[in-house]
Amino acid sequence: MPTLGERMKYLRELMGLSQKELSLLTDLTVVQLSGYETNHRKPDPDALGRLVNVLGTAADYLIGLTKIPFSDVSPDLDEHVHFYLQHPVHGAFFREYLHAPDQLQNETRQFF
Repeated sequence: MPTLGERMKYLRELMGLSQKELSLLTDLTVVQLSGYETNHRKPDPDALGRLVNVLGTAADYLIGLTKIPFSDVSPDLDEHVHFYLQHPVHGAFFREYLHAPDQLQNETRQFF
């Protein structure tokens, strides 16, 4: 099972952020973020809240209570769909598709 640090790094990289960029967005230091990602430190509740807000995830995902990083994805979806939703390139596309209006979904299906 991935650690808090691995999950945090995964989401940061998924968003295309460096530790410095995440540091600026969260008001946490690069040293703090590095400590979290290497599992040498644990974020306090305030820091965890900042990370959750910026990374667009739930605290339950970061601390390992759920395997689903994004709350806008139904846990009822097939595990293969979850694999693609968590993919660094395809995930953003699939999440947008799932929330698109019916007409846009139909046009997308016709295209592919």
